[in-house]
Amino acid sequence: MSQTLYIVLAAVLALVVGVVLGRLLAGKARQDHEGDARTKGQQLLADAEAEATRIRDERIQQSKDKFRNLKQEFEQESRRQKQSLDQELTERRASVVEQEQSIKQLSQTTQKQLDQVQRKEKELDTAKERLETQAQQQREKLEAQDEKRKATLDAQLAKLESREQEVETELRDIRQQLTEKISAITSQLEAISGLTAAEAREQLVEGLKNEAQIQASSYIKDVVAQSKLTATKDAKKIVLETIQRTAAEHAIENCVSIFNIESDDVKGKIIGREGRNIRALEAATGVEIIVDDTPEAIIISGFDPVRREVARLSLHLLVKDGRIHPARIEEIVAKTRKNIDEEIVEIGEKTIIDLGIHGLHPELIKMVGRMRFRSSYGQNLLQHSREVANLCATMAAEMGLNVKHAKRAGLLHDIGKVSTEEPELPHAILGMEMAKKYKEHPDVVNAIGAHHDEMEMTAMISPLVQACDAISGSRPGARREMMESYIKRLKQLEETANGFKGVNQCFAIQAGRELRVMVDAENVTDERAAELSYEISQKIEKEMQYPGQIKITVIREMRAVAYAK
Repeated sequence: MSQTLYIVLAAVLALVVGVVLGRLLAGKARQDHEGDARTKGQQLLADAEAEATRIRDERIQQSKDKFRNLKQEFEQESRRQKQSLDQELTERRASVVEQEQSIKQLSQTTQKQLDQVQRKEKELDTAKERLETQAQQQREKLEAQDEKRKATLDAQLAKLESREQEVETELRDIRQQLTEKISAITSQLEAISGLTAAEAREQLVEGLKNEAQIQASSYIKDVVAQSKLTATKDAKKIVLETIQRTAAEHAIENCVSIFNIESDDVKGKIIGREGRNIRALEAATGVEIIVDDTPEAIIISGFDPVRREVARLSLHLLVKDGRIHPARIEEIVAKTRKNIDEEIVEIGEKTIIDLGIHGLHPELIKMVGRMRFRSSYGQNLLQHSREVANLCATMAAEMGLNVKHAKRAGLLHDIGKVSTEEPELPHAILGMEMAKKYKEHPDVVNAIGAHHDEMEMTAMISPLVQACDAISGSRPGARREMMESYIKRLKQLEETANGFKGVNQCFAIQAGRELRVMVDAENVTDERAAELSYEISQKIEKEMQYPGQIKITVIREMRAVAYAK
């Protein structure tokens, strides 16, 4: 509008200037050109008005066009900003919903863990109350027995004191009478023999000494001969009575566990698409899962009892949960291994409670529980150790030795077999060092270290532990030598592969006919994996003896994991 006004003013100003000029010109030639000047002035005024009108219309149209363009740009910008805000709002709503779901899931997981903790606390409280009740009952029972024994001993002591006084009185009278008789006899003998009392006493003592030596020698010979005749018989009697009183079952553990399922439909879920689930389970547990035509059963094969138990419990949890996939399998296997560690402690505590052993160090309790999953020549190590402990206690009681120390040494004599420290030492010496480390009694320490004659026996219970160990292992059906050598060969097979750089895990499966090696995908390439399988096979051929052939499978698996927040 201001531009239009300027144009109008300019036009008016031009008009005024034109009028003034016209009048000036008219003043000079008013008479001659008055008509022309008027005509020109009118024409000029009309032109100025027309020009002013045209300029005003153009400016107004330009202003309208600019206003229309600005309005369109504003509307487009408004629509664009609205779309951006709508998209951002949608994304934020989706993020909030996802966070709410994550928080809900985390809350559910936390609640489950809290419930588990509370349940375990209740179980611990119940067990603690039960143990305290048992301890209180045992304490009251022992106190009652002590009071009863004390009363009996006091009565017997009073009788003994009374009898002692009576005996002293009788001895005093007898001594006085003997003195009088001896004096009379001595006087008579001196008169008859012509010897003094001192000379007669010397001759009598010398004669009695010779006679006593002859009788003592004869008695000693008779006792020695009788002892030789009865010693073997008595020893056999003690051993046989001990074995009969501590008779135990001898179930030989094998290398196969059976997992029962409700229907054969579950087998497909366990195998997974293209076998990925069963491969993940075998890689995580180190056992071989055999799914064949056996109805409603899956076979778990492996030489290590702990691995088989982990696989069995993991399968049970996976089938119960229904979600079977590789990530879930690894999570369940890790959780099951933790539960097995807790179960080992519970087994150790239950064993020492059953045997009545107190004050055992927590680390030794763990090793006792670990023996449940270890075998020696096919014989379960925990069952063998419990039997040796009972045999030692029974024999120690028969021979009048310390029963508690004997039972303790019998239970701990093979703990060196379940230790991972210094495996190059003999298990007896290693067990002795561990017992000494955890402040066991010196007699117990010596019995553990000497039960295979690897050191001198200095305690009375040491030969006892050695004999009971031999008795437990020599029962018919108790041990199988081939089983022990077979397990040693499989362990050596795994140790051979573990010695190579880049190997994370390795498992001997199919009775030692296949070795599966898991390598680090970041540090081992595909070419190196092929070379590694060849190097392992060559080392096994050079260092080991085995029937048939062994298949070495190197598995290199790359995983990329990221978390969306």
